[in-house]
Amino acid sequence: MLGQSNLITFLLVGLVIGGLAGYLTRPESTEIKLGPLSFEVRSDEVARGGGPLTSSQVQHIAIMMAIGGVIGLGVGFAAGKRKG
Repeated sequence: MLGQSNLITFLLVGLVIGGLAGYLTRPESTEIKLGPLSFEVRSDEVARGGGPLTSSQVQHIAIMMAIGGVIGLGVGFAAGKRKG
């Protein structure tokens, strides 16, 4: 039982760290909506200020969060194998 709680803890820590890394490294982009049309302009630089998140920025954050979760899960499994 303790091994499962460690696994969940590492998973949650990985998700949080991945989400934070994704938010801090999100690309700068602007989304313009004209009726049913949506245009998005992206830059290679990291976004600086506030403002609403665009769909590609949310996608970037979600991908980084998933990667962090997988890494956290891997670390949790490795820590569980080492103890047991």
